[in-house]
Amino acid sequence: MSSSTSPIMSVPAAAAGELHPTVGLGTGAPALPSTSSPVGRHVLAELGGIAPEILDDCERLRSDLTAALTEAGAQVRQVVVERFEPQGATVVAVLAESHASIHTWPEHGGMHVDVFTCGESADPVDAVRRLAERVGATDTALQVVDRGGAPRTVTEPLSPGLTRRWDLGRVHHVAHTGFQHVVVADTAHGVTLFCDDERQSTEHTQLTYHEALVWPGALLARELDRVLIVGSSEGVASEMAVAAGASRVDHVDIDTEAVRICAEHLPYGYTPESLAAAERGDGPVHLTYGDGRQFVLESDEHWDLVVVDLPDERPDEPDAQINRLYEEDFVRACAQRLTPGGVLVFQAGSPAVWRDATLRSAWQRFATVFGETGGRGVYIGCEEHEWAFLAGVREPMDDPGAVAAGRLASMPSQPELWDATALRHRLVAPLSLRRLTD
Repeated sequence: MSSSTSPIMSVPAAAAGELHPTVGLGTGAPALPSTSSPVGRHVLAELGGIAPEILDDCERLRSDLTAALTEAGAQVRQVVVERFEPQGATVVAVLAESHASIHTWPEHGGMHVDVFTCGESADPVDAVRRLAERVGATDTALQVVDRGGAPRTVTEPLSPGLTRRWDLGRVHHVAHTGFQHVVVADTAHGVTLFCDDERQSTEHTQLTYHEALVWPGALLARELDRVLIVGSSEGVASEMAVAAGASRVDHVDIDTEAVRICAEHLPYGYTPESLAAAERGDGPVHLTYGDGRQFVLESDEHWDLVVVDLPDERPDEPDAQINRLYEEDFVRACAQRLTPGGVLVFQAGSPAVWRDATLRSAWQRFATVFGETGGRGVYIGCEEHEWAFLAGVREPMDDPGAVAAGRLASMPSQPELWDATALRHRLVAPLSLRRLTD
């Protein structure tokens, strides 16, 4: 959720600045990239229940389409009509604002309608509704696609065949960073970060997510001095690790521009000033822009807590680069970089039974890797129900919830949304996961 570390690409870190040289700390960069296209709305509609004779009457179709468009504010420049044998017609109107077309099927009593207009003078939805009235349609189905300019909606993929649409208010920033498409906008959940159309974090729920990501792992670690964060571009996890007692946090993210966009436009996590300090290594947080996998594989350092906070694994895209950071060899490499009492935490997907494939595979992966050390995987539940987390401990631990609860009172600060009772209960894996490895 709270990660902007994207699939690894052969693009140098400086590429982000080359794509959008005005984006950066304190630059006053515009909310939209310079490549923003003209704003338009594209309406795709299906009209049904129409008398067959109307759908085969070319002159009436020409007249009705022209009138509907004109009444909706469009300027009709020319109309082309083509009738087919034995029945059916296509009518195409060239508009000053763009175009419109209808395709009829008299044998089915319906037509498909396509109206695209740029600017604000014409209303394509109104045009379709007026056309439906003129031809006597009894069934109308339409969808509106925003094209160009600031997006008005984000359609987020959830699982095969299922999406969620976010209505956007003010759009604070849009950019293609060279690694991903980033949108920061107001939604019903406050200021929200989207990467490649997936909601990563929101103002109203980010604390729920980030505390589940950081605090249980911090409490399970025998010591908490050095922490590694891979991903988590907003910077909340890095700052939370410091609050939990870490004296040094190494933060690694591949997408320079995305991290800077978050600092500039999100009301949580890094500020431009704290990010600049982390980039300089001036303070407990040391930020490195680079490939997180490569950073771990090439390091000879050891950490008390390693947190890997990435976009979801993509089992339906086996060649997706992001999957390389979820593979067993990378989990094992992270485990090898832990101190003897250290803990590894991964963002592991959703526990919902209709989209839990990545969680189930990650649970088995952690059981394999940490079983080799005599340790175990630990489930971490989250009230932000879209996600769950997995911790890996290297040593035997019969009751992780009791261990974490027992250490809570001795921490230098306290989480807002976790107490000892929550730790005892939310660190118990669902039965469906336990059955996989028991």
